[in-house]
Order: sequence, then structure tokens, then C-alpha cells
Amino acid sequence: MDNMDLTCGHFVNPFTDIGFKIIFGQPASKELLITLLNELLAGEHRIENLIFLDKENHSDSMADAGIIYDLYCLTDTGEYIIVEMQNRFHSSFLDRTLFYMCRAIGRQVENLREKRRKERELQTGKPETEEDFLLSEPMQENYGSRYKLSTVYGIFLMNFREPGLEEKFRTDTVIADRESGKVVNPHFRQIFLQFPYFTKELKDCETLYDKLIYTLKNMQHWNRMPDALKEQVFSRLEELAAVANLSLEDRIAYDKALDRYRVSRIVEEDAREAGWKKGLAEGRAEGRAEGRAEGLAEGQAKEKVAIARNLKSLGLSTAQIAQATGLTEEEVESTVNN
Repeated sequence: MDNMDLTCGHFVNPFTDIGFKIIFGQPASKELLITLLNELLAGEHRIENLIFLDKENHSDSMADAGIIYDLYCLTDTGEYIIVEMQNRFHSSFLDRTLFYMCRAIGRQVENLREKRRKERELQTGKPETEEDFLLSEPMQENYGSRYKLSTVYGIFLMNFREPGLEEKFRTDTVIADRESGKVVNPHFRQIFLQFPYFTKELKDCETLYDKLIYTLKNMQHWNRMPDALKEQVFSRLEELAAVANLSLEDRIAYDKALDRYRVSRIVEEDAREAGWKKGLAEGRAEGRAEGRAEGLAEGQAKEKVAIARNLKSLGLSTAQIAQATGLTEEEVESTVNN
């Protein structure tokens, strides 16, 4: 394990639950999240505003605690966005992300009235009362319109390598025709970001997108923002993410989260080392067993050769020697003549 993984810099570690929420999941940091999302979706979509639909970590079980940190948002143009930080590998990760996406899609149909209310709240900038909403609610629509969906984006920041994905930093998935590649349904989109594959140095980061990713990967080790990060977004990030600026409550929670992060890294490293040692021991034992077997076979072969030569010196025929030693007649001829 790199010793830097366990150091505590000036800034919060975004790979902890509290650090992730401080940087992206509070009203004061909403602009940072919007900036990141717009950089991820550059050229295809532009988000001006969003609201958080679920301010709590809604992990499905206690087993998820400490590995899944997620945000559920609605944009000003009606798209739903799941932003998740996955700190370490677990089995069926891709299946779980698919489940989260499908659940978000299902919520649109199940909570159609709530969906419309939230969309209007974003458009008007103020919450509507139940009475206001009912007065402005349109006439009953036809059956098919109930299933008109808004786009759901899943953004998955991964602090590990996923075997089911290609060995690269960013993987974008859509529902498309297998043969032509044409998108069939534009309302389902997943973006997987595998941070171990992001290897650029700061001097190589020319776009704001690259600089943001570089910062998220490395900021927990810094005592100040590098001079090369001049954009306004980094000044805001520096202000929000400074450990010294945390409230007492957040600092206590962050210290606990950082301890969990460190312990999980140590446990994973110990497990890898134990697995490596076990594999090495098993390999050595297997090698010794194979060596003994090979040595025994070689000794038996040499013994047969010696017996064949002795029998030949006594005047036995090739056929008789072959029958006595188990060698073929060709092997006998070759053996006794060498």
C-alpha cells in the first residue's frame, strides 16, 4: 500500500462518504456538482440547476455502509441523475447499478404527480402547495403518456477496477441496436469512471474535465491547491473541502469516515497479501510434488535401460527383453545400441 493513501492532507478525501457529500451533496456545493456533470456531458446536455431528491444515504443494507455514497438529483429540464461513489469492488457491481437505474425509472411512473411537482418547483424557483398544484394539474392524460419517461443518467465514480468493463477510465453505455449501434432509447445512460485508470499528470490535463478528475483523485494528499488550477471552481472547492473549514459535527463524522476508509484499505491490502502468500505456498508445494513425480519417472526409466542392457549381454532377444522390461522393441534397440 502506498503510504500516501493513509495520509491526511488539508482537504477532505472524496472517497469517504462524508467527504463525497461535503464536495457534492449539500446545497452549498451544488454548483460544483453541476460543473462536474456538465463537463461529463459536454456537447450533449447542459444543466443550469438541480435539486437533491434524497438527502440521505439510501443504501439497501447495512453491508453497503462505507462503500456506497450516492446522490439522487432532478435537473431543471427534467432529467434524473444518480451520482454514486463506489469505494471498493464488490461482486455483481454492474447488476446493482442496473437495478438502481431501473428503480429510478420505475419511480417516475409510480410517483407521476410528485415528479410533476418537483419539475414545476425547479421551473418556478419556489415550492407549490398541494392546493396550488391541484389547481394547475392538467386534465387526465391518455394511458400511453403515463409511460413517457425522462432521461435517467447514472454516473458511477469507482475507486477500483471492474473486471466487467474495459481497462480504461471512462465507459459510456446506452441502449442501442447491437448491429448498427443506433441508440434505441435515449432515456437510459450510464457513465462509469474507473479512477485507477486515470493516470494523467496535472501538466497533461488541458481541459476542465481532466483537471476536475485529477483533483478528485489526488486532493486528499494536498496541503493547498496547485497553482495550475486557476479556474473559479477550484477556489470554491478549496473553500468547501478544507478540513479546517468543517463544522465540529462534520469534522467528527469525517474523522470516523476516514478511519473506516483507512481500515478498509488495510483489510483489502492484507487480504491481497494473504492470497498472494497462499498462492505462492501452494505453487511451491505443487512444484515439489511435480518434481518428485518427474524424478521418480526418470529413475524408473533409467532402471529399465540398465536392465535391458544386462539382459542383452546375457544373449536374450529383443522381443524377450521388451517383454521383461515393458519397453517396446524399438526402445530396446535404441537403448542397448547407445
